[in-house]
Amino acid sequence: MGRLTPQASPTPELSASEASILRAYSELIEEVGTDDISFRLIAVRAGVGERTVFRHYPTRIDLLLATAAWIEQTIFSRREPASIFDVPIAIREAMDAYNRRPELAHVVAETAMRGVNGAEPAPNRDRFDTMLRAEVPSLAAPERRLLVAALCHLDSSATWVTMHRELGMDARDIADAAMWAAEAQLNPIRDRATGYTASQ
Repeated sequence: MGRLTPQASPTPELSASEASILRAYSELIEEVGTDDISFRLIAVRAGVGERTVFRHYPTRIDLLLATAAWIEQTIFSRREPASIFDVPIAIREAMDAYNRRPELAHVVAETAMRGVNGAEPAPNRDRFDTMLRAEVPSLAAPERRLLVAALCHLDSSATWVTMHRELGMDARDIADAAMWAAEAQLNPIRDRATGYTASQ
C-alpha cells in the first residue's frame, strides 16, 4: 500500500477575524451545542465586535456552513491516500477523528446533508474518480460511478453519525465497519489495478 500524504485545502485563506470567529463558534458548539449560541457570545469568544461577525456571516446558516467547512479542513483535516486502495485506511482514520469530537462531527454531517448554499455532501467524489481512472483504467464508467458513490458514502461524517446515533455502535466498531466496507468494495477490482502483482 502507498503512503497517506497531507491533503491540500480547497478553500481560500481566511482573514484573522474570520478564523477567530469560526474557531470560537466551534469551541462553543462543543461546550453548549448549536441552539443557544448568539452572535454576541461568538463575538466575545472570538475577541471581535458583533458587527464583525455579521459582516462576515450575515445569517446563521452562512456562519454554520462556513464553520462546518472550517471544521472539516482543520479539526478533521485528512491525509490524502496515495492510492485508491489506501482509502479504507483514510476512512478508518476519519471515523476515529469524528469519534474524538462528536459534537463537531454532527455539525459537519447535518450541514452537508442540508445541501444548501453550496454544502458538499461528497467532497471526495472527483478525487476518487480520478484515482480509479488512473489505477484501474479497465473499469467501465457505470462500475466506476457505483464504486465512487459507495466510497463517498463511507467516507463521510454522515456515516459516522448514522453508525453512532442510529445503530449505537462504539468508536472501534464504527472505524472497523467503515474500513471493512470500503475494503469490500475495492477488493474485487484489486487484481485489475495497473501494476498489480500477486505478491501485493
